[in-house]
Amino acid sequence: MARRRARRRGWCQRRILTILIVLTLLAGAALLLLARTRPQDLPWTPLDLAQPMGLFTGRKIAALGAQPALCRQLMIRAGAQNDVMPPFGGDGECRVANPVKLGGGSRAITLRPHNPAMTCPVAAGMAVWEWEVIQPAARRILGQRVDAIEHIGTYNCRQIRGGGPLSQHATANAIDIGAFMLGDGTKVSVLDDWTKGGPKAQFLRAVRDGSCGLFSTVLSPDYNAAHANHLHLDQAARGARGWRTCK
Repeated sequence: MARRRARRRGWCQRRILTILIVLTLLAGAALLLLARTRPQDLPWTPLDLAQPMGLFTGRKIAALGAQPALCRQLMIRAGAQNDVMPPFGGDGECRVANPVKLGGGSRAITLRPHNPAMTCPVAAGMAVWEWEVIQPAARRILGQRVDAIEHIGTYNCRQIRGGGPLSQHATANAIDIGAFMLGDGTKVSVLDDWTKGGPKAQFLRAVRDGSCGLFSTVLSPDYNAAHANHLHLDQAARGARGWRTCK
């Protein structure tokens, strides 16, 4: 009887080991396939801004704050020209050391009323946001493209509203988006159209939701009254596993 139990136990252990080996091989094959077909869904693959958005695209873009030269190279490689600007903001906490401005290139992005200086991770997030989220949503929901994105500021040396630590705007690591201008001249405004329902409101929510995979923080009118007229987008550095906010 004891020998029978030992043989059965040995058989069960071998069966379990075989199953674990098979599962490990299957998981490895799945990761290899994912690395080839959806590299941005994996945390360790190199960032390519020309690739479709993935689960880790936003975290990889935010991490480029420590690598401004690489950030610019990745943008240029993907077709988003950007120009290096001189540092500004003094020598204190509000200093912006490596600002850029979005320029021309094969996939130019038009920001109005002027092209503001910002950190490269914000510019990279804006580029992919337009390519992967804004234009597809505009075609799908509104039947035309967006010609310009209207912003209401990037740099503002101040604390978070209501007090507390410095805002991401204090280092131009954020941008506030107020409206979108369509090809036929129609304006889609966060302030005027967010609560009205219909295609414009649907479009605004679609671009808000899509931005959550590209920026560390996304705040909309659904968050509080202070954001009734804009979408706040920033690239706060919180690490590869840091929390992200989308409201």
